Amino acid sequence: MKKKNQNILFEDEYDDQYDVWYYEKKYRERGCHRIAGVDEAGRGPLAGPVCAAAVILPEDLIIEGVNDSKKLTEKKREALFDVIKEKAIAWSVAWASVEEIEEMNILNASLTAMKRAIESLKPEADCALIDGNRIPLWVDVPCYCLVKGDSLSHSIAAASILAKVSRDRLMLEYAEKYPQYHFEKHKGYGTKAHEEALKIYGPCEIHRPSFLKKFEQKYGMRQGRTVNQRIGDYGEDYVLKYLIQKGYELVARNYHSFYGEIDLIVRNADTIVFVEVKTRKVDSIVEPVFFVDKRKQTKIVKTALMFLQEHPYDLMIRLDVAEVVYSPNYDEPVLNYIDNAFFWESPNYPGGTFE
Repeated sequence: MKKKNQNILFEDEYDDQYDVWYYEKKYRERGCHRIAGVDEAGRGPLAGPVCAAAVILPEDLIIEGVNDSKKLTEKKREALFDVIKEKAIAWSVAWASVEEIEEMNILNASLTAMKRAIESLKPEADCALIDGNRIPLWVDVPCYCLVKGDSLSHSIAAASILAKVSRDRLMLEYAEKYPQYHFEKHKGYGTKAHEEALKIYGPCEIHRPSFLKKFEQKYGMRQGRTVNQRIGDYGEDYVLKYLIQKGYELVARNYHSFYGEIDLIVRNADTIVFVEVKTRKVDSIVEPVFFVDKRKQTKIVKTALMFLQEHPYDLMIRLDVAEVVYSPNYDEPVLNYIDNAFFWESPNYPGGTFE
C-alpha cells in the first residue's frame, strides 16, 4: 500500500467544527510561530506571467471578508488588498515570467514563484502552508501542502488575494500596451473575446506559446500570417460557419486561378455558390462591398469559370458577397450576407450576365 505523503494535508482530514486558523494552530503546536500562507494566481491564462504571494498574519487575526480570491468580486479583492498588507507581519509577491513558464512548464514556474515569495518575506517564516498538492523545492523553511487551502486557511486565503490582485493590476498595464487584446477584461484567460482577438492579431510577446498550441489546432490557424491575412482568415471562418449552419457544404476554400482567388466555394442541393468575403474593422471608412467593383467582379467570374471547367457541376450558379464587420468589443461580428451580389451569363451555366 502506497504511503501517504506526510507533507500533504487533505480536506477530509479536518473536523467540521474547525476554524480558519485550524492548520496554523496545528503547526504552532509543533513550534512554528511565523506561519506563511502561500498561493499563486495565473496558472491557466494564455498570456502573462504567473504570480505568487506569501503572507504571515498575526496569530488568530480575522480579517473580515478574506476568503478564496476566486469567490470574491474584483471590488472586494481590491479593498482587502491594502488591508491585508497593512495588518500582515510580513508579505511578499513574486513572479515567474512567460519565458520561465515556457522553459520549465507552468507547474514548475508556479512553484518557482512561490519559492521566491517565501524567501522574500521579512521577517522570515518558520514554515509555510502551500495551497495545492505540491511544494516548491529547495526552500529553507519547512513547507506543507494544503489541498483547497485557499478555502481552509486564513493565511492562504490572504495570499490568494494578494497574488490575484497583483496579477490583475499587471494585466491592466499590459492592456494599455496591447489594447487589441483587451486584457483588462479577461486578464489573459482564454475567453471568447480573447480567442477572437488571437484569430485576428495572432499572439504578442506576453502570450505563452505552449498554451496556444491547442488553440491553434482548434481553429486550424495558419502560421506566419500577417495581421491583414489573419483578419481575412477570421472573416472567412465566420462566414463558413454561418453557411454550414444553413445547410451548405464546403467545396473549396481560397481557390486560385490565373485571374485571382475565390474565398469560399459552397453548395447545397441545387446550387453551387462562389463567395467573396470582405472583412473590416468597425471603424473602417469604406464598406467592404465597395471593394467588389466591376473589375473585381470580372476576376471572380473568370476564376469561377476556371473552377467549373475543372469540376463540372450540373447545378445553378450563384455569386455572393459576405461583409464581416468585427470589433473585440462585440460578442459577435456583424454579418451582412448578400445573395446574388452580381450576375453573369454563360452558355453552359445559367444566371445573370458576364461581360
